[in-house]
Amino acid sequence: MKPVTRRTLLAVAPIILPARARGANGRIRVGVIGAGNRSGLLIDQLPEDAEVAAIADCYLKKAEDLAAKRKANWLIFQDYRRLLDRKDLDAVIIGATDHARALLCIHSCQAGKDVYAEKPLTLYVAEGRAIVKAAERYRRVFQVGSQQRSMAMNQIACKFIRDGGLGPLHFVQGCNYPSAKIWNPQPGQPVPDGMDWNLWLGQSVERPFHDQLYRGWMGWRDYSGGEMTNWGAHGLDQIQSALGMDGTGPVELWPLADSAPGAVAFRYANGVLVRLELPMGDLNGGAVFVGKRGRMEIVRNGFRLDPAALMKEIELPPKEEVAKWDRALWQARYHMQNWLDAIRTRGVPLAGPEIGHRSVTVSHLANITRELNRKLRWNPQAERFESDAQANALLTRPRRKGFELPA
Repeated sequence: MKPVTRRTLLAVAPIILPARARGANGRIRVGVIGAGNRSGLLIDQLPEDAEVAAIADCYLKKAEDLAAKRKANWLIFQDYRRLLDRKDLDAVIIGATDHARALLCIHSCQAGKDVYAEKPLTLYVAEGRAIVKAAERYRRVFQVGSQQRSMAMNQIACKFIRDGGLGPLHFVQGCNYPSAKIWNPQPGQPVPDGMDWNLWLGQSVERPFHDQLYRGWMGWRDYSGGEMTNWGAHGLDQIQSALGMDGTGPVELWPLADSAPGAVAFRYANGVLVRLELPMGDLNGGAVFVGKRGRMEIVRNGFRLDPAALMKEIELPPKEEVAKWDRALWQARYHMQNWLDAIRTRGVPLAGPEIGHRSVTVSHLANITRELNRKLRWNPQAERFESDAQANALLTRPRRKGFELPA
């Protein structure tokens, strides 16, 4: 297999496709990279002013089955680079695995495609800055799949806290999301027919095919940060938004010795303390904010206030605006609509790459704090730890030859 590189595109000016490249009735033509369950949900929720025209997956049968199930006449590719070569595609949806996502995002930007990328945006911190730079350089409309950014109830709750509705904050509590585990090497299994296993492995260490790796990749550190980056990318994103920290991050982190196993705390430069110590459950993707005036629990598509009298200070959205998300909690139709609207206007979507990068960076920092099990000082401007070579070494990872991030 040839190395995964798009050096020939580096000197090409950013591409904004003319209207004639659009599909029937002016629809935005979309390619999908990754044919797993999440991509299937996104395809089914794609608004009517866009259409899927192509799909790619390193396991060709998976892409073929997804198309057959929907009786779709899509172009089907095993190598996503062939999909990106298509000049008749305006944009891509990237629903592939966490460890593949960064390179797919950057190559898509270089190919002149607008991008909807699932969260968590990255496998490690340094990937995020590379994605942000690529989206800016190639002037792409880039939306991260943090759909709570499009939910009116979450927007209202975060703004209420940002605007001082709870008064000075005493502390914030989030969930104690588990990290991924280290893979215990297993004997190899036969690679399924029609699968490019080398392409699936991507940047990660070369190892033989095993079904537990392929199907359970989110549980293993070489491919994911575990629930800390999966659900944590939602929950910590809400904390970032509510605290007005979208363009920055905490300045120190430490293990919580007086709390649940694995619990981590961090503090922002303004003094706000966050403790990730609650069990996973109703607050997945949210957090508890405790201030001088009361307490607010942010959940997906909702919030709870104590004292209830504070509700008088909030103007709630129409009931239908809330109900439309309750009918589809695991889906992202209206978040994708925000992306498509931004593509047409060349505007800025609600969850751009800087937001996605900064939010999942907090997840990565929490995982690093657990791994080193000591206090760390973080410089969010430089995106480096202060005077800590061991911690800084964990901000990046070795990448296999042929899967390097472009310079």
